Amino acid sequence: MTRWLTEAVPRGRVAAFRTVIYLFVAADLVIFTPWVRTRVSVPGDLYRPLLIGRLLPLPTPTETLVTVIFWSLLALALLAATGRAPRLLGWAVCALYLEWMIIAMSYGKVDHDRFGLLIALAVLPTAGRARHGDTTRTEAGGWALRVTQIAVICTYFLAAFAKLRFGGLDWLTGSVLARAIIRRGTDLADLIAQVPYLLIVAQFGIVAFELLSPVVFFLPPRWRHAMAGFFYSFHVVTIATITISFAPHLAAMTSFLPLERVRPLVWARRLIGRGSPASTSTDVDTLPDQDPVGASANTAPLGDQAPVVGRPAGP
Repeated sequence: MTRWLTEAVPRGRVAAFRTVIYLFVAADLVIFTPWVRTRVSVPGDLYRPLLIGRLLPLPTPTETLVTVIFWSLLALALLAATGRAPRLLGWAVCALYLEWMIIAMSYGKVDHDRFGLLIALAVLPTAGRARHGDTTRTEAGGWALRVTQIAVICTYFLAAFAKLRFGGLDWLTGSVLARAIIRRGTDLADLIAQVPYLLIVAQFGIVAFELLSPVVFFLPPRWRHAMAGFFYSFHVVTIATITISFAPHLAAMTSFLPLERVRPLVWARRLIGRGSPASTSTDVDTLPDQDPVGASANTAPLGDQAPVVGRPAGP
C-alpha cells in the first residue's frame, strides 16, 4: 500500500501540475468566485461558519479582511505557479484559499466540487522543488499526486453515496434531471428531454459511473488515461446540458494526466524557430549535447559532397 501511495513520478509532472493548480486559483478569484467579495454586504448575523471555521475560530468576514485575502491570494498564487519557494508560497496559498472557501460556503450553500482542489493545495507544498521537463522521479511528488487522485475519486463515490442516502432509490427513478433541465437547461438538454425514459436511464448511468469510479486505480496507465478522458467527457456533457462546470474538480483531475508532456513554452520556441531564417532542423532542446555529424574544428568544407557515417570526411 505504501509503495502504491508513493509511486514515483517525473518531477516535470509535479511542476506542471503545480502550475495548473495555482493558475486555477488565480483564475478562480477573478472568474468563478468573485462573488465572495459581495459577502461583506451581508449582515454578520447570517454568517454561519463551517465546522472548521468554528473550531479555529475564524472572524466574521469584513470588507477589509476579504479585500486583503483577495489581493494577497491573487499575488501569491501567481508567484507559486512559477515553482519558486514551493513550501513557503504553497502553504500560504493553501491557508488563504481555505479561508476564502470558508467565507464562500458559510452562508448556506456548500459546493462539493472543490474538495479535490483543496486537497491538492494541502499536499503540493510537500512535493518539494520540481522543474518543468525534469524526467527524474520523485516519491514525494508521487504521493502528492496520488492523494489528489484519491480526493477526486472520493468526490465521485461519495456523491453517489449521498444521492442514495438522502434520495434513496427514488433518486434513480425520479425527476432529478428533469428539474435541473427546467431550472438551467440548454437547447441540447431540451432535445434530450424529449426522448422517453432517457433521463431515467441517465440517472442510473450517473450513479453507476460514480460508484465504479475507483476502478480507475486498478487499470494499466494507458487505460487509466482513457478513463480520465471519459471523466472529462462526462463533465463536457454536463456543461452542455445543465451548465454545471465543476471547474475546480476538473483542475484537480489533471493529477491523472501525464502533464510533463505538455510544454507550451518549448512548443512556442520551436514554432518561432521554424519560422526564423536562421533555424535548422536540429532541435537544441532535444539534442543539447550533440554536434552535427562530421562537424569539428579541423574539418574542411566538402562542397556538395556529404560525409558518410562511419567513414572519415574527405574524398
